[in-house]
Amino acid sequence: MATDRDGDGTDGQPLSRRAVLGRAVGLGAGFGLTGGLASLGAGPPANAQAPDTAIGLRFMRIGTGSTAGMYFPIGGLIANAISRPPGARPCDKGGSCGVPGLIAVAQSTEGSVDNIRLLKDHTVDLALCQADIAYWARTGSGVFTDSGPMPELLALARLYQEKIHLVVRAESDIEGVEDLRDRRVAVGERGSGTLADARLLLDAHGLSEADVLPVYDKPGPAADLLVAGEIDALFFIGAAPVAVVADLAQAVPIRLIGLSGPLIARMAGRHAYLTQGVIPGAVYAGIPRAVPTLSVGAVLVATDAIDDDTAYGIVRGIWHPNVRHRFLDDGIGHAMSARDAPRGTGIPLHPGAQRYYEDEGHLP
Repeated sequence: MATDRDGDGTDGQPLSRRAVLGRAVGLGAGFGLTGGLASLGAGPPANAQAPDTAIGLRFMRIGTGSTAGMYFPIGGLIANAISRPPGARPCDKGGSCGVPGLIAVAQSTEGSVDNIRLLKDHTVDLALCQADIAYWARTGSGVFTDSGPMPELLALARLYQEKIHLVVRAESDIEGVEDLRDRRVAVGERGSGTLADARLLLDAHGLSEADVLPVYDKPGPAADLLVAGEIDALFFIGAAPVAVVADLAQAVPIRLIGLSGPLIARMAGRHAYLTQGVIPGAVYAGIPRAVPTLSVGAVLVATDAIDDDTAYGIVRGIWHPNVRHRFLDDGIGHAMSARDAPRGTGIPLHPGAQRYYEDEGHLP
């Protein structure tokens, strides 16, 4: 059951991954960067600089995720929003509103955990990750216990909320996380935020990866396995509706396992980056009612290697009114809010980002 799109938007409108990716490429072409935002196998090193007669040209890489997921095309849109190469049209004339002299490109990666490692190694300059992953990285806890704290890690914006999906076939006898013992469960790719949160949920219910039969795979292939009856459940994290789940619901009847009760409430109370919420009803075929779950923010992060003025310009470029239509046209903008962006990041804001939100009245 192959899929070439993904979902986003709090209003229940599906987000076409192909449309987002196409727009990212199209905008890149407008900057003379054809293909640079869609695929980056090679390119300038992080923080590379090149002279320009008027403005010093800078390149930045944004660590995203798999090309089949949503972080990659969203990273492309962000790259276009914050780029402002020499010779680009002025912001007030429909051009870039980003950082003067900056060209940003989206780089495909294995996901949130991988992005933190790439950021720490200076392979990328900015990265998308889940708020819980950011918190663990900064504090040297969770999946980063062996790595030690990363105090230089700072947030630029919480972009939107992602929902934890635990999916089973409709006829399954699985009713809760505790029923996953000895079952074949797709827990996400190694290095992904999905895997990190699947481990967290299993642990909260007295289970570990050793208690299930884990399958480490990308969302699309994992969904194919569920359709074929070769696995019993799959975890996925994304803003509902998620296309891989929507496509799955069209292929076979499915159920979403509700995440609620005292254990879930304790998890949300213990971890500031987790909030209790719902997956809206009727966004997936055969699931008419809302399903309780946990939400975690999708966050754009950087390090203190980015100076305050550049961080301010990056955040301004993302939230500039002249740019917002690019996100809205592809659906993602419906889930994004500058007012909410400085909250739920899991880690402190970059001083430059904080100054922007204060200037705009989004922080006291």
